[in-house]
Amino acid sequence: MNTTLTNNAPPEVGATLQRLRLARGLTLEDLSRIAGVSKSMLSQIEREKANPTIAITWRLANALGVQIGELLSSEVRTAELIRVVDAHEIPTLPGAHAGYSLRILGPMDLAGKYEWYELILAPGGELASQAHDPGTGEHLTVITGTIELEVAGEKKKIRHGATARYSADHNHVIRNIGKTEAKAVLVVVHR
Repeated sequence: MNTTLTNNAPPEVGATLQRLRLARGLTLEDLSRIAGVSKSMLSQIEREKANPTIAITWRLANALGVQIGELLSSEVRTAELIRVVDAHEIPTLPGAHAGYSLRILGPMDLAGKYEWYELILAPGGELASQAHDPGTGEHLTVITGTIELEVAGEKKKIRHGATARYSADHNHVIRNIGKTEAKAVLVVVHR
């Protein structure tokens, strides 16, 4: 019986990770912030000094908007005309402690320029944000419920179907003042 030895070494994801990161115009620091993986770990992975755990690989794939298999593959894929991102692939920033969930709908390569999110607020939940960089604006469209928006101490109610446009270079809070869950689409435009 003739047997062939197979290479059981783990896949080298460093070059693929770097190619995908650079194709999206992301720095190591950008990817670190988005994926929740330390910059030093990312650097080690890209230099093939470390292999990521499954959990880290999953976070990196989500942050880059690719299937986990694409990150583990050394094949260079051609661009798809239509890229569908399934619900389970969309990164979510959990804020359960404050009664919100923020799903990152926009592609990671636009982070820091244009970002859009689905914001879900439990009754009494709020998303409080420090002032963003000067010139940053936000657009909040309420899909269901009633939301109170507070910007630099000024408060306004935004009802189902309405959109608030405001300067986000001040401290601001988005809170659900209703008795049921509220949903909104939040678009952030950086200058």
